[in-house]
Amino acid sequence: MKHILDKLEQRRSEARLGGGEKRIMAQHQKGKLTARERIDLLLDEKSFEEFDMFVEHRCVDFGMDKSPKSPGDGVVTGWGTVNGRTVFVFAKDFTVLGGSLSETHAQKIHKIQDMALKMRAPIIGLYDSGGARIQEGVASLAGYAEVFRRNVEASGVIPQISLIMGPCAGGDVYSPAMTDFIFMVRETSYMYVTGPDVVKTVTNEIVSHEELGGASIHTTKSSIADGAFDNDVEALLQVRRLIDFLPANNQAGSPEWPSFDDPARVDSSLDTLVPDNANKPYDIKELILKVVDEGDFFEIGAKHAGNIVTGFGRIEGRTVGFVANQPMVLAGVLDSDASRKAARFVRFCDSFEIPIVTFVDVPGFLPGTAQEYGGLIKHGAKLLFAYSQCTVPLVTCITRKAYGGAYDVMASKHIGGDVNYAWPSAQIAVMGAKGAVEIIFRGGTPEEIAEKTKEYEDRFMSPFVAAERGYIDEVIMPHSTRRRIARALAMLRTKKVERPWRKHDNIPL
Repeated sequence: MKHILDKLEQRRSEARLGGGEKRIMAQHQKGKLTARERIDLLLDEKSFEEFDMFVEHRCVDFGMDKSPKSPGDGVVTGWGTVNGRTVFVFAKDFTVLGGSLSETHAQKIHKIQDMALKMRAPIIGLYDSGGARIQEGVASLAGYAEVFRRNVEASGVIPQISLIMGPCAGGDVYSPAMTDFIFMVRETSYMYVTGPDVVKTVTNEIVSHEELGGASIHTTKSSIADGAFDNDVEALLQVRRLIDFLPANNQAGSPEWPSFDDPARVDSSLDTLVPDNANKPYDIKELILKVVDEGDFFEIGAKHAGNIVTGFGRIEGRTVGFVANQPMVLAGVLDSDASRKAARFVRFCDSFEIPIVTFVDVPGFLPGTAQEYGGLIKHGAKLLFAYSQCTVPLVTCITRKAYGGAYDVMASKHIGGDVNYAWPSAQIAVMGAKGAVEIIFRGGTPEEIAEKTKEYEDRFMSPFVAAERGYIDEVIMPHSTRRRIARALAMLRTKKVERPWRKHDNIPL
């Protein structure tokens, strides 16, 4: 029996080596970890249970029958725990045929996707791959399509996270694109449908991997990625942190962790957060950090559409999604990018029963031909649609400006906000006082305009007109914001909303 056990251990050792010592060394020289090293860092120590360690490809075309086979076939799959909570994982192994996807490679991923969906647990994909295995032709394409279909089936049921840790090209980019969150590693990861060589051949453009699909592009311009980190270790540790904020599935509810931060904590510094000058900016993240438990906030999409802030924090130990206009960037105005970013985040939170807190300081939608030609109307409607569709608790707090249609869109009482607060500094109106008066009293003298502007400000530029109509539930002291939000969320925990039956909605895409 011992010789059989020794043979098993030998085969395991060979499988763990992937493409061999030389290729592992080459991976390290590029500043990258191997697939197994990444999994070990991602999961709790000794919690990983591997599946299909000995699977090999069956291709015999184009010399594949003569090339040495590597057990595992370029992807490591299995399950483990993150801080004691079950997650499923697959990691592309670049040391084996460049991590390319074959028929059997895809079948390993299909199996782990199916198990994650059955167990209602999150799935994390670690990507480091050259794309489809060309020698297998349509079999590899079929494998991709099966992965894509499972991404769609799992969407809104279990959290799906993609971590791009090397090349990610061709068919490999579409699966991450359908997951909930994508993170990249700076300098060593990139993703694109067609690489620089093909681009040069077809369009005569000369572009580098980084310029075409690096982290700097996808976290700022394309908004494909939700964040980027400096190296593999930081990326994996931050994904562990994100997992702590996410529920296991769409019925598990927000996870709860012990918190030693008093929910009734008062922060007097918030009373002076909003400047006396209505046109002077301030950092809305300061408010978020002072409201959440222990100042722990995980921002999503920080480098893209900085005029709106999205991310996760906790109140009384429970995960809460935060959406906030950022006066530091474009005065917090809503544009196409900000609308899409916020709408995507709001829909995720609603899918997974995560309450949403919205901080509002918005002077309106960004005017101009570039925005109108770029479809601002439809993109703004996405955010309106997302909030209107929510069945999770919605708590809104207006800190300063809430002008025009942007007031409606930002989780107002009229589109489903459950508890709507305002600070005494709030200004709720169709538009700014001076602009409104210049339209109403067009042609008036400067003195008349100044007098009417003061009158307009006294009448409309405060939260009390909205409060008189019940559109604002309470005008609160800024220093008590955390306490009021915590109590509102506690009251809303049993919220139930009935929606009319439909096959699915038709969001303005």
